[in-house]
Amino acid sequence: MTATSDVLVVGGGIIGLAVAWRAAQRGLGVTVLDPCPGRGANQVAAGMLAPVTELQYGEEALLRLGIASNTRYADFAAELSAASGLPTGYRACGTLAAALDADDRAELRELHDFQQRLGLEVSWLNGRECRRLEPMLAPSVRGGLLVSGDHQVDGRLLGAALLAACERAGVRVHRDRAAELTVRQDRAVGVRAEDGTELYAGQTVLAAGSWSGELPGLPAGAELPVRPVKGQILRLRMTTTTGAPLPGGPFLSRNLRAVVRGCHLYLVPRESGELVVGATMEEQGFDTTVTAGGVYELLRDAHELVPGITELPLIETSAGLRPGTPDNAPLLGPTALPGLVAATGHHRNGVLLTPVTADALADYLTTGVLPPEAAPFSATRFLEKHSSEKHSSGKPSPDKHSAEAHAPDTRSAAPRTPLTLAPDRRSADRTLTEATP
Repeated sequence: MTATSDVLVVGGGIIGLAVAWRAAQRGLGVTVLDPCPGRGANQVAAGMLAPVTELQYGEEALLRLGIASNTRYADFAAELSAASGLPTGYRACGTLAAALDADDRAELRELHDFQQRLGLEVSWLNGRECRRLEPMLAPSVRGGLLVSGDHQVDGRLLGAALLAACERAGVRVHRDRAAELTVRQDRAVGVRAEDGTELYAGQTVLAAGSWSGELPGLPAGAELPVRPVKGQILRLRMTTTTGAPLPGGPFLSRNLRAVVRGCHLYLVPRESGELVVGATMEEQGFDTTVTAGGVYELLRDAHELVPGITELPLIETSAGLRPGTPDNAPLLGPTALPGLVAATGHHRNGVLLTPVTADALADYLTTGVLPPEAAPFSATRFLEKHSSEKHSSGKPSPDKHSAEAHAPDTRSAAPRTPLTLAPDRRSADRTLTEATP
């Protein structure tokens, strides 16, 4: 069996579905390949939209991309709800970043200075002002940063809404895994699914999260430098068993981030009464096991920040995979293989960057050009850097007659396995989403 479309999107997480939806809106015929579309890393994502409080040194370009995406989110969520008939859980609530001791306070102060130098809208609060905003905070909180523009969305609701919008827009969904990339005359022309279906397309978008570098059939030199970064998160209930609010007012009213003994923590209160706590950062390959140690560390740090959390019912523990890259930034646009386009590597920012990624990829798929805000995140930037460093070193590349050219390759190569996009093994942003907060 064969099928042909203008665009084939490999991976139906929120990034892949958003790209498919926007491409279909541009008049392209689109197919999505995924065994469980809409149920990827977004199922374990906290959904923080926090480019300012997520800022780290050296990531100014990523900050600009995150702000551009965050600015679009309210309209994006409203349009998506109208197109799908489903909610997204978008909530403009702001974020408070708190510090518990002198060292954490000093780190947060340094971050505040950096944010101010970049012209960001951030307010410094002392401990008493923090507790006035969030009375459940521990008395030991020494200070904090209030960012009124950092918000949240529900990753699970977002995935369901995107899938419905895609189907209403005419996107075809093939519920299966990718077995192998199809390459002809040095160009990607589609993918063979595990059920044997040959899916052909003018352009193939690789949006498979942490598995984006594992697709069989990728030629040498076209691999994407994506690795899985495990994150464990918890879900608690801030309401009674009947759904009524707890006595004494809301447990938390806004996103809460913290540095606890040097470890970063976030708590995201949903309007539904759910509280998401995360997340660990673990280099454990494709393992998604929830561990006692991970749960303990999250609860321990959360208890230091908000002591009353130990009275809340724990309703779910889960783990997901963030698609990390060498510089923690996404891979967007054309790859080294003609016909293959990347939309992956969003690491801890998958949920946040969904709108801007979808717009950028739709632009590229229809015009052949990435918009300016996406240009710094070229999918070939690491190849370009390697080539530049090799050229600047002055070392000549070996010709076919040199001893170096004929030396045996002693590097070990891990065997490739078929691409698996199981629901419990998908990419994740810091909030695992693609747990992207």
